[in-house]
Amino acid sequence: MHISKETIDNIAQLSRLEFPEAEKAAFVEKFEQIIEYFNALEAIDLTGVEPLKSIADTGENSFREDVSERPITTAEALSNAPKHNSVFFKVPKVLG
Repeated sequence: MHISKETIDNIAQLSRLEFPEAEKAAFVEKFEQIIEYFNALEAIDLTGVEPLKSIADTGENSFREDVSERPITTAEALSNAPKHNSVFFKVPKVLG
């Protein structure tokens, strides 16, 4: 498939972008490389290859059991905080 300058102009208009002519010429070359890559992918024989539902398709649940454990105390939660009082973390003001 050949990508023309008009195709680049149309894509730029649809995306509400403006490019100098030199960049448009570079886009033609890059888009043609992308199309060539997809054509190479289409040529691969995938007979017998099952599609994945997920890239981490292990077939089993990877979550741990929902087990109740001892809750963390306020003192433990505040123990590594750089600034705190006896109950809260102290952080810089965000809103005026």
